[in-house]
Amino acid sequence: MKRQDYTMPTLLQYENVAWYENGKVRILDRRIYPRKTDFVECTTHKEVAQAITDMVTQSAGPYTAAGMGMALASYECKKLPESERITYLQQASDTISNARPTTANRMKLITEKCVQIGIDAMKKGVDPTQAIKDNTVDALNRRYFTMGKVAKYLIKKVPDNGTILTQCFGETIIGMLLREAIENKKNLRFICSETRPYLQGARLTASCCAEMGFDTTVVSDNMIAYAMQHEKIDLFTSAADSISQDGYIANKVGTFQIALLAKHFGIPYFVTGIPDMEKKTHEDIKIEFRDPKQVLELNKIKHTLESVRAIYPSFDVTPPEFIGAVVTDDGFYSPYDLDTYIEKYPTNKFY
Repeated sequence: MKRQDYTMPTLLQYENVAWYENGKVRILDRRIYPRKTDFVECTTHKEVAQAITDMVTQSAGPYTAAGMGMALASYECKKLPESERITYLQQASDTISNARPTTANRMKLITEKCVQIGIDAMKKGVDPTQAIKDNTVDALNRRYFTMGKVAKYLIKKVPDNGTILTQCFGETIIGMLLREAIENKKNLRFICSETRPYLQGARLTASCCAEMGFDTTVVSDNMIAYAMQHEKIDLFTSAADSISQDGYIANKVGTFQIALLAKHFGIPYFVTGIPDMEKKTHEDIKIEFRDPKQVLELNKIKHTLESVRAIYPSFDVTPPEFIGAVVTDDGFYSPYDLDTYIEKYPTNKFY
């Protein structure tokens, strides 16, 4: 399969997501893009895990960083005896997969597969580091290809000259939806909620949309009701950091309140992604709490008195009654009928 990042915006080109080369992993620093285009360079797998924790990369970016981090771990232990190398890879898998709690189940699938790829390579007498990197690139291709299928379904629900509201940065589906719109010659407008406190919608989603030539507008997170009343929004869409089998989705905090408003205004909400095989119910979703200091400041400028406190849940959970459909690589599924998808594709993964 040829590389699937053709025509993709800067953020979604493989080397800019995360890339292993010569004992280092380079990750485009999404915390400061597009103000600056800088890379964080990691020389150990623990630094990769920390970069994931610190949100140097986010959305689906950590899946790639995890794989490249495992390649780096293999490089780190290359002089050890085989049994010790395997142990080292297993420990690295645990470290990297737990970098962010809410997506630990998906990350573990990636890192454990990298361990197995490394073991198989050792037994065949080939370089496990290269094998793990190659597997990570293959996984990128599969994810882009899979989300390309999702985009083909979603684009059909958007009229020409239609307006799409986004939340946070849906990574691959954003790029694939933009490419699909271009290939279908659909003229679309995007309204991107800014997504405080990290501003992923304003900095990342809006950058991709604008770079690919689409009419792009940013609104602050408290302008959503106004936008729905006055901006003729045709649909609201988001990716999901987790989709439990009972139809609940976890996504960047703020998604639930937009879904509530969408239902009130009669705007369909389409979630893109693949149901999590490991999360039977929404009770299996673990919400990550991040440093509340990030809420009290913006771009490192503090804007409250010292006595003021904050909370920062990184995600919220939207119940199925507020979701129009989950858009998968097999089409539209009711959030109440995800069992059908899982029965049909019990081993399907895109991360």
